[in-house]
Amino acid sequence: MFISRIPLNKARYGARQLIGSPYKLHAAVECAFPPDAVRNNDEGRILWRLDTSVNDSAVWLYVVSPEKPDFMHIVEQAGWPMHAEWETKNYEPLLERIAKGQQWHFKLRANPARKAKEDKGRRRRSDGIVGKVHGHITVDQQLQWLIDRSASHGFTILNDQNDQPDVVVKERHKENFKRADATVTLVTAVFEGRLEVTDAELFRKALCQGVGRAKGFGCGLLTIAPDLNNKAE
Repeated sequence: MFISRIPLNKARYGARQLIGSPYKLHAAVECAFPPDAVRNNDEGRILWRLDTSVNDSAVWLYVVSPEKPDFMHIVEQAGWPMHAEWETKNYEPLLERIAKGQQWHFKLRANPARKAKEDKGRRRRSDGIVGKVHGHITVDQQLQWLIDRSASHGFTILNDQNDQPDVVVKERHKENFKRADATVTLVTAVFEGRLEVTDAELFRKALCQGVGRAKGFGCGLLTIAPDLNNKAE
C-alpha cells in the first residue's frame, strides 16, 4: 500500500474544475494508475480525499492505493507544471506499527448516511430495509454515526477533559454534482479528533479500505498522525 499527496493550484481553471466535481476528480485519480493496476483487493483499495488549509490558501489531494500512482496528468491540469512534485510513501511501515492501545490523532471525510427502513408510499421489504439512502444532517447525528461504526473498524473515540467525545465535526456540506446525465447529492462532513485502537487488524483494514459510503467520491479515507497528548507515540 502507498499513501500520496499532491498540491492543487486553485488559481488554475483545471484545478477548480476538479475541486468542484468529485466525479471528475475520481476520474483523474483513476487515471493515475494503468488499466491493469490493482484497484481493490483484500489488502486495500484506491481512496482519496481533498484537504483545505485553515486559511483556504492551499488544497491537497491525498490518495491511498495498492499500487504506486503517477500524478503527472493532474500536475499538468491542476498543479504547477514547472514544479511537478508530489509525495508518495510506502504505507506498510505505518500499517505494521499499528497495535491495540495506541492513541492517534485522526482525520476522516465521510458520508454519514443510513438506509431507510421505511419510506412513505413504498412497500417494506422482508428484510426490513427499503434501501433508500439518507444523509445525516445534524452534528449530533453525524457524530453518532461515527461512534456507532468505530468498534467495527477497530477503534474508539477518546473523551476530552469534559468527558465528551474528543472530535470536531466540521466542513459539513450538502454537495450536488453531475455524474453523466444524473445529479448526485451527498451529505459530507469532516471528523477530526483523537482515537484509541481497540483491534489492530480491523483498524488496519479501515485505513486501507475506508469508512462509510461514497468512497469513489472522496469520502472514507481515514488518516492518522501522532497524538500530541500521548507522549508514548
